[in-house]
Amino acid sequence: MTSSTLPGAFHTSLVDIFERENILTDKAECWTYGYDNSRKHAQPDAVVFATSHQQIKKLVELCNQYEIPIVARGRGTGTTGATVPLQAGIVLSLERMNKIIKIDSDNRVAVVQPGVTNQALQDAAAEHGFFWPPDPTSAAFCTIGGNLAYNSAGPRAVKYGTPRENILGLTAVTGEGKELIVGTYTTKGVVGFDLTRLIVGSEGTLAIITEATLKLTPLAESKRVLQSTYKDINSAAIAVSAIMAQPFTPCALEFIDGNAIKMVKAYSDADLPDNAGAMLMIEIDGPLSALDEGVLAIQNAASNSGLLEFKEAKTKKEIDALWATRKALSPALRNVAPKKINEDVVVPVSHIPDLINGLEKLSAKYDVKIVNFGHAGNGNIHVNLLVNPDDKEEMKRAEECLDKVFSLVIDLNGTLSGEHGVGIEKRDFVDREITPNSLGYMRQIKTMFDPKGILNPDKMFPLI
Repeated sequence: MTSSTLPGAFHTSLVDIFERENILTDKAECWTYGYDNSRKHAQPDAVVFATSHQQIKKLVELCNQYEIPIVARGRGTGTTGATVPLQAGIVLSLERMNKIIKIDSDNRVAVVQPGVTNQALQDAAAEHGFFWPPDPTSAAFCTIGGNLAYNSAGPRAVKYGTPRENILGLTAVTGEGKELIVGTYTTKGVVGFDLTRLIVGSEGTLAIITEATLKLTPLAESKRVLQSTYKDINSAAIAVSAIMAQPFTPCALEFIDGNAIKMVKAYSDADLPDNAGAMLMIEIDGPLSALDEGVLAIQNAASNSGLLEFKEAKTKKEIDALWATRKALSPALRNVAPKKINEDVVVPVSHIPDLINGLEKLSAKYDVKIVNFGHAGNGNIHVNLLVNPDDKEEMKRAEECLDKVFSLVIDLNGTLSGEHGVGIEKRDFVDREITPNSLGYMRQIKTMFDPKGILNPDKMFPLI
């Protein structure tokens, strides 16, 4: 057994808090907790598995005393390296804090621990006739704590909003070990600053969430799933703007470009046309009596000179097949390019055609294959640069291309991340979007929450 290099007295206190069976110090055992889905890695000194708020509070107090970094994580499904322990120290796994404390149907509220998976919450809420709107593609594996840390939303955000719009309150522990109880149990409240929404999306750099009070939404009476295919990307992008400009808001509006369609066809049994340059997957929900009108409204908006086919999935098998197509995208891309560069940029919906056209030009200029898909209803496009990391020349071109991708997004009045977060992947680019004064205040806020800088250090902001 190869132990960590943590001070002996620190390790003794750690055992007092967590007991030996909830602590890993062997390098081989700790290895898997040093990376996330970005495939970046750093070796932690130890991994601890928390089961209570008080354990986490004591851990942060102990790490403050010894100035040892802490990186909190759920299931490691993030793609930006935000849970990679760059300065070693302690990885705090929250996966065992997986209790759904209560589903309060009368008030449309769920209270959960951070290690509950998104799917487990959806299943529990559905038994009471509700759902929690955020639904990342990794819902079966990702945790609520991770959803909140990144503000990860998924397809339904176009109608129902992100975690920030679907949370009421939090219990958390700050970087100096102080307990915070913020927010409300009600859907209205304006007492004090909104620390709840500040902590959501902060990637564990301000505080560690130990409990969340979430706003639930009643399940719709009925849903319809639609698919429209286009001869080219521009036609699909124009259709997105038209769909979002009419009153019947879809609950999901997904965009898949031609390159992505070809890859899905190669790695799944999806029934997709050979000549499609792009595809939209559209889901609408609401009262059964209104959905025929909704389908017609969406079809009218989606129709333009580039439309090849518009169809509705009529059976559960057809519906499942359509969503399986969307969920097959990331695995298919991983097969083609295991270390692809994946950026989830966002632009105003009306600028999607400009973004897609700009990306096509950059792909040609830098000779880098780019595949695009994502949540088009709110302009959140996942831009995938398919590269071979062992090809130094290609990687150099990809880095130059990515630089221009970010510049294009900012020029279109967009933002560098919609739901994947910043982590270390985009850390060195955020000062293009955030002004110096705003960045300065953010650094001060970080210092107030975490004076010794032990919570998830070297993330989110450019290094000084």
